[in-house]
Amino acid sequence: MTGLKVPPLALSAGAGDRQLRPPRHRVERRAVWWWTIRVALSMVVLVGGLGITYWLWEASRTWVGPVLVAVAAAHVVTGAVMPSWRYRVHRWECTDLAVYELKGWLVREWRIVPISRIQSVDVARGPVQQWLGLATLRVVTASHEGHVKIVGLDADVVAAAAAELTALTQATPGDAT
Repeated sequence: MTGLKVPPLALSAGAGDRQLRPPRHRVERRAVWWWTIRVALSMVVLVGGLGITYWLWEASRTWVGPVLVAVAAAHVVTGAVMPSWRYRVHRWECTDLAVYELKGWLVREWRIVPISRIQSVDVARGPVQQWLGLATLRVVTASHEGHVKIVGLDADVVAAAAAELTALTQATPGDAT
């Protein structure tokens, strides 16, 4: 993995104060397909369920019809906008000091986990991720809010990052709590 020796902080231009720079790495372009497929599967389940309800239960048509149209429209808009927007925002980086994640499409979240606080490093691959050659890297700390979940990475990159983070964590003094 490249970038492990890059310092995580950069000086802001002319201000003299320290300011975090964005993480360097994008998720894989295939993640756009993964997010799109997830929206499509959600649409099939929700719109399908509402459609069956509308078709089989006549008394519900006055309220199920508008809900069906609203849910379908929301899924179409989400499927058209969200995947490419998330791809433009999502960034990640692992250094010898911390794991960084920038994510979100409506609400942006920037999370930093110091190496000394890591308790476990997990790799997850659902069926669609396996099909697309993707994986999720999850770095967990003792804090309730202290985990980083980096989705949409190449499976080989995640395996290498997990191995390297595990080695770094074991070599870092501290009790990770």
